[in-house]
Amino acid sequence: MEKFQALMMRYFVPLATKLNAQRHVSAVRDAFTLAFPLTMAGSLVVLINNVFLSPDGFVAGLLHLDKLIPNLAEYQEIFNPIVNGTTNIMALIIAFLTAYELARIMGGDEVLSGITSLAAFFILYPAAQEFKDGGTGLTNSYFGAQGLFVALFVGLIVAELLSKMGKNEKLRIKMPDTVPPAVAKSFDILFPIMIVLGLSGLLNFLMLKFSPEGIQVLIYNAIQAPLVSLGNSMGTIITFVIVQQFLWVLGIHGPNTLNALRTVMFAEQGLVNLDYVVANGTAWGAPYPVTWGGINDAFGNIGGSGGTLGLIIAVFIAGRRNKAQYQICKMSFLPGIFNINEPIVFGLPIVMNPMFVVPFIISPIVCNIIGYLCIMVFKIIPPVAYTVAWTTPGFLIPFLGSGADNFMALVIGFVCLAVSTLIYFPFVVANSRGVEEVEGETV
Repeated sequence: MEKFQALMMRYFVPLATKLNAQRHVSAVRDAFTLAFPLTMAGSLVVLINNVFLSPDGFVAGLLHLDKLIPNLAEYQEIFNPIVNGTTNIMALIIAFLTAYELARIMGGDEVLSGITSLAAFFILYPAAQEFKDGGTGLTNSYFGAQGLFVALFVGLIVAELLSKMGKNEKLRIKMPDTVPPAVAKSFDILFPIMIVLGLSGLLNFLMLKFSPEGIQVLIYNAIQAPLVSLGNSMGTIITFVIVQQFLWVLGIHGPNTLNALRTVMFAEQGLVNLDYVVANGTAWGAPYPVTWGGINDAFGNIGGSGGTLGLIIAVFIAGRRNKAQYQICKMSFLPGIFNINEPIVFGLPIVMNPMFVVPFIISPIVCNIIGYLCIMVFKIIPPVAYTVAWTTPGFLIPFLGSGADNFMALVIGFVCLAVSTLIYFPFVVANSRGVEEVEGETV
């Protein structure tokens, strides 16, 4: 084990650290992190509409709200437009935020980079279509999930070019000191912005020669669709879990390191599932039942990465003799309820601790398989199609994320917690005995 750790520390840790700090990876990761509250808001609105305001919703039916509140369903119209301003325009948000974050990292103009990225995104957007009544308009197909990949490319390239060209004194327009700062700032990188927009127009012109439908359709069919298909696989999810947990064991924040790649593969699926729920009022039949959020976050992440709430409970049951371990778990219990497990990962520790490497990797894999079987094989619970805040107690996520109307989803959440505890239990016992033996030899 020591040789393996030395090998990983020598080769793998530096590589993972560099990847985590790489500016493009950081920009993508931070962009999606900033966009998460809007995704969360859109999901909550869908949940409210279908659980509380739909006459056949779980809470509405339980409390007979349709009898207490006349025309209950009509109040859904209050919240429906919120989806249009959140999840349905996610590509536009990401195009802006990716350029903003990369420009911030590179010392460029964040706001102008974000605005220019949006402009370039629309320059590359499919041309307006003519309607039967004579009007014209843009399709909104690529405003949301389907346009994410192009949004990422545009945001990264625009920010890279603007940030570098903006530092070239020959391309900068210096305004007199009497000119207001905001105006002077906009003129400062006017030429770089014009060059970027011109290059966007040229790229669009050339792409139309090869693909009459435009770059959005070409990129989606060539790259994004295959990645989405690859992401809709338990093999992919388990691979991500293994790599993520190994990074944690090495002291590297696994979820943050893999977030950019993982988001590219799974973001569209979550948004499409949410659109399905909006249209059908239920998570049953969601087009992508196997996603990172719908499997790992819902079943394998109870207490945080590695399902460490099960470890804490196992220590409460069998690890009391190890006083230091027990005290750490007492302090880690409340954060663990809300999936914050850094106290136990670094305090117990799990990092570089051979005793807990195996259960830390096996626990989420087993719980993910349980969730997969319940959704895909036995079909006793609907897919987890709603976005649920990551700080929601993990054992409640299957219930809330599937629409809060399936009792079995609640049961399965607690089953996964129990299974995780059982997986950790023998390792906790072995660790406690090992500590006792060491203390006995010392005495």
